[in-house]
Amino acid sequence: MKIYHHIDEFKAIDGAVVTIGTFDGVHQGHRKIISNIVELAKASGGESVILTFFPHPRMILHPEDQSLKLITTIAEKAGLLEQLGVDHLIITPFSRDFSNQTPEEYIGNVLVKQIGTTQIVIGYDHRFGKDRSGGLEDLQRLGPVYGFEVKEIPEQDINEVAVSSTRIRNALLESDIATANAFLGYPFFLTGKVIRGDQIGRQIGYPTANIQPHETYKLIPGDGIFAVTLDIDDEKYKGMAYIGQRPTVNGITRNIEVNIFDFDREIYNQNIRMEFRHYIRGDIKFDSLDALKTQLAQDKVDVLAALGY
Repeated sequence: MKIYHHIDEFKAIDGAVVTIGTFDGVHQGHRKIISNIVELAKASGGESVILTFFPHPRMILHPEDQSLKLITTIAEKAGLLEQLGVDHLIITPFSRDFSNQTPEEYIGNVLVKQIGTTQIVIGYDHRFGKDRSGGLEDLQRLGPVYGFEVKEIPEQDINEVAVSSTRIRNALLESDIATANAFLGYPFFLTGKVIRGDQIGRQIGYPTANIQPHETYKLIPGDGIFAVTLDIDDEKYKGMAYIGQRPTVNGITRNIEVNIFDFDREIYNQNIRMEFRHYIRGDIKFDSLDALKTQLAQDKVDVLAALGY
């Protein structure tokens, strides 16, 4: 898959089969649209193109709102789209100028001149152009003028999996990993750098790697203990992760830590990927480190059972 970090880097191609959207999470509903463009491109001898935006439109149109957290970072999203067989990914900066184009300007300038669209596939509720005033009817009206075909993915086809990025975000914030993973179609994951902690886990026999996500806008699940798998240096490991403020030691910052099973290497400053498989329990304040150690022993048993061991 070729990646372009601005639409101006992309040269219009023959037979571009296109879809447009933020595709946060690249979830089951998104995959219905993406599989369509990949299959149509193969059938027509063309190439599949996804146009997405970064920063997310809400970050530009409502900069005062810092609450938006995304299921996937832009790099994570690119990796997922590549796995689905997409040929071209255009990540163009979203700006007020871009958002102020009329639907007609957007179709003529972006879809036709800059991309070379011959077929476009959109979800039933896709909107574009100034004030989100453009939609399916504009594409159908101008398609014959510019020589492209329009395919709509009906509401029932997308909603038969009853999924949306908002529902997945809410499930993750509630630590409902089972629901989030079912909607995503893969285990929710985060990627980050291992940073130095205060070594409390090591003192009680459960050393942890502290993970700092690569992007501040990455959504982090609710507090608790989780069964996870990890990719470290292209090898898979099992572990139990903790998210929370460590109330037993009067912590004041929210941490992401993982005790990696059968692992004894220094990995400070390395990048790792952690996949959330199961939620085990909520965060608890214990009376002592000994009580915490006793609970962690039981947690490890529960995590291994959840992972099928």
